[in-house]
Parts: sequence; C-alpha cells; structure tokens
Amino acid sequence: MDTLSPPRHLRLHASDNVVVAVDTFQPGQLIEAVTVASRVPRGHKLASRLIAAGEPVRKFGQIIGSASKRIEPGEWVHEHNLDYSNFVREPGATHTIHSNGVLPLEQQATFEGFRRANGRAGTRNYIGILTSVNCSASVARFIAEAVQKSGLLDEYPTIDGIIPLVHGGGCALDVKGEGYEVLKRTQWGYATNPNIAAVLMVGLGCEGFQIGRWKEAYNIVESDTFRSLTIQEVGGTRKTMEAGIAAVRDMLPAAANVRRETIPASELILALQCGGSDGYSGITANPALGAAVDLLVQHGGTAILSETPEIYGAEHLLIERASNQEAVKRLQDVIAWWEDYTERNKMEMNNNPSPGNKAGGLTTILEKSLGAVAKSGTTPLEAVYGYAEPVTAHGLVFMDTPGYDPVSATGQVAGGANILAFTTGRGSAYGCKPTPSVKLATNTPMYNQMIEDMDINCGDVLDGVSIEDKGREIFEYILKVASGHHSKSEELGYGDAEFVPWQIGATM
Repeated sequence: MDTLSPPRHLRLHASDNVVVAVDTFQPGQLIEAVTVASRVPRGHKLASRLIAAGEPVRKFGQIIGSASKRIEPGEWVHEHNLDYSNFVREPGATHTIHSNGVLPLEQQATFEGFRRANGRAGTRNYIGILTSVNCSASVARFIAEAVQKSGLLDEYPTIDGIIPLVHGGGCALDVKGEGYEVLKRTQWGYATNPNIAAVLMVGLGCEGFQIGRWKEAYNIVESDTFRSLTIQEVGGTRKTMEAGIAAVRDMLPAAANVRRETIPASELILALQCGGSDGYSGITANPALGAAVDLLVQHGGTAILSETPEIYGAEHLLIERASNQEAVKRLQDVIAWWEDYTERNKMEMNNNPSPGNKAGGLTTILEKSLGAVAKSGTTPLEAVYGYAEPVTAHGLVFMDTPGYDPVSATGQVAGGANILAFTTGRGSAYGCKPTPSVKLATNTPMYNQMIEDMDINCGDVLDGVSIEDKGREIFEYILKVASGHHSKSEELGYGDAEFVPWQIGATM
C-alpha cells in the first residue's frame, strides 16, 4: 500500500479546526494540504490548522475542549494536547429541528406484539423473579434454574423464559430517602413492564426494602400473575425454593394465555443506549439511530434518551429542541444536580470517558456527549423524567440516569421501554431481559470482529450509505425484533445479569 496516498478523512463542520481520520493517517501524508506529522489512529483527530495554547478545539461545529499547548497543523489531537476546560455552550451548528407530525393510524407501521390486559403492548413474554434484597438473590436464581431444568416451560411455548432479576442492594439504606424511592420505582417498573407476564417477588424478611410496604405503596395484591415469598417466613432456602417453584407453576397458565397480534408502532417505547463509544459513534451509528428515532416518532412511537453524564456539554442542543418550558427546567435541574453530585464525590463530569473510549478516538466528555446526543434524532424534546419514572409522553423524551449502561438501561426498562437499541464502537457485550437489545456497530472492522454479537453494521456509512437509508434499515429491524425475531444478544443468552438499579446515597 502506498502510505503517501491520501487516506479517507472527515471534516464534520466548516468551523472545525480538526478533521477525523476514517483510516489511519501515516506521517508524510497530505490531508487537506496539511502534512501529517505523526501517526493518527483511525477515529482520532488531526489539527487542520494552527491551534494556539488555550484556544478552543472544535468538532461538530462545537467546542470539545481547549489546546493545553500550541498544536501545529498536522499534529495528532488527543489527551496529550487537548484539555477539558470551561466552555461556552453555543447554538447548534449541525442540527435541524424537524416536527412533521404523526402519521395517521392507517399509515403507521406495525409489529406483532402481546396486548396486555391494561392495554399496553409487549414485545416479549417473560416471567420475572424480583428480589427485595441481595440476601434473597441466590434463592431467586435457584428457583429460576430449577424451573428451567424441570421442563415446565416446555409446555408453554408463548413464554420466552424466566428471569432472576437480582441486585446488590435493598438494605443498609435510608428507608425514607431517595435511594429507597428509586429502588421502589425500579422494582415496580419491572413488575409492570409490558414484556413481563407474571412476577414472583422473593425477600429475606428483615431487610430495609420490605415487600409488604412496597405492595401497599402500589396497591399490589396476590393474584394469578403476582406472588411474593420471604425466606424467613417460609422456613429457609429449600422450603422457599419449593414454594417458589409451585408459585411459578401456578402462574404459568395465565402468563402463557397470550398470542401475538398486530399492534401499531406508536406503542413501541425505544430505549437509546451507547456503550464502548469511539470516534465513529457520533458520525455513523448514533446519527443513524437518530434517523430511526425520527421515523419512530413520525409513526407515533416514543424514544428515551438517557445517560445524563453523556449529554453533558451538549444538553443545550436538546434544550433548543424542547417543546415546552417544563422540559427545559427539568433538564437544567438535572444537569445542576449532576454537577453538584460529582463535586460532592470529588469527581468531575470529564471522568466519564473510559480508557476504551479514548483508545477509540474520544478525548473529553464534551466530544463524547456531542456524538451521543445524535442518537436522539432531530425531533422536539417532549418531556424529562426522573430515573425509573413511568414514561407516558410520546415522541422524544429524556430520562435522568448515570452513563453506566446497565444502570441506565435498567431505569429505561423500569420506565416502560419494550425494546432497546445500543450503539457501540469498541464492541460492548450486552443484553437486557426482558427487553430485547439491538446492537449497532459504528465501524466495519469491529462488526466483522464481533459479528456474532452485532445486529447491524453502521460502518458502511463511511463507505457512502446515507444516514437516512441506514436509519430506515434500523427502524425496520427494530420492528422485526419487536415482532419476535431474536437479536444477537438474545441468541447468546444475555440479559439475566444486567438488572442493576441505581444505588444513590450512603450504604450504612
């Protein structure tokens, strides 16, 4: 290969003073009449002109940090010469707000889903075993394993499986505090998610998170789709296992008494996630997913953008698109809470980008956030929700969650998400029972390397496939998965270990 021939590169906005390497840059190559000074890995940034010390570095037409020292034209721009610093949030330079209205019902796309008694629509049909506390986690797993091994589910083909949704909290917490309320909402959200047909709740008995108090808060009664047990009351591990297996056996007929039927796409609630992001995320998979979001909203559906630390520095682009002042105020309050939260814990928002993110070309949280917001498409922001709050609005909404994917997705599923789309550049291995997860690769080499884990390759956007065409492909695949087609993570069995409620506050 001739290393002096120009490699592919992208200038994302006319005001940018960096370009992105689509292919690796080698010393001596010419990029826009600038000579490459040293190797620049693919997905990383090259200075396209002189950047003075302290001068803002721009990508996507936005500030992603400032030069920590003088950067010569043709230099690699990364951690060694780019700092996270105070910055000015500027009007959006690269996005357009679209609001074309919702298509009439007869023109909306459809999927084959499960219609629940309360009118909501599910894409899967699971039995969930929830736990009030970590101390009952093993028993919940024992019950799920015993049911699976017994062959009970073989008689009920409409049931997708049984999931032990266990966690590491539930005690040593302020039972009148924020952490308790978040766990209470999360448990209720999973118990009522439309992809869950029946629930068994297993507790120890002496924990802070009491099942009886939880049931009273939501007026929950024992029924043919809900049962609860506590190990201490039943009489120990073995007896609780036996009682749990019997409870599942009793709930199976009601849980299985459903059939898929045609349902409009307006009843899809799509969780948006990105993990293992790289320098291509904001160029390929994220904007392509955003195009799919625009289609879903046009067909009356809902998309949940989350991961608050990963919109930080780009939240003004969402505020510009907000359809109402309540959403603006709530989002501003959420950002202020996170600034205070990180300061109290002796951290900063720029702690978010991981070593893998940086190896993939991202440098600061500002750069990462500008790419992450692209998942939201171009439609107006309709509402902002707290963690695990029920999502009732249609269109694009935001939910306050951490950036850590399992914790974030847990909040979205608790909010009602019945399907999830997950973009990744480094190759995140992730699933999300009871909600199927569609994995979108940002670049072709990683897609080929991890083809058994990735559903769709968005790397071909770099080869000329349009964002609009890729968004349409994603939208159609989401409908297919919602109708029962297994995503790659489902085929691999992911999802049992990814229930991770957000633990806020001190562990006592």
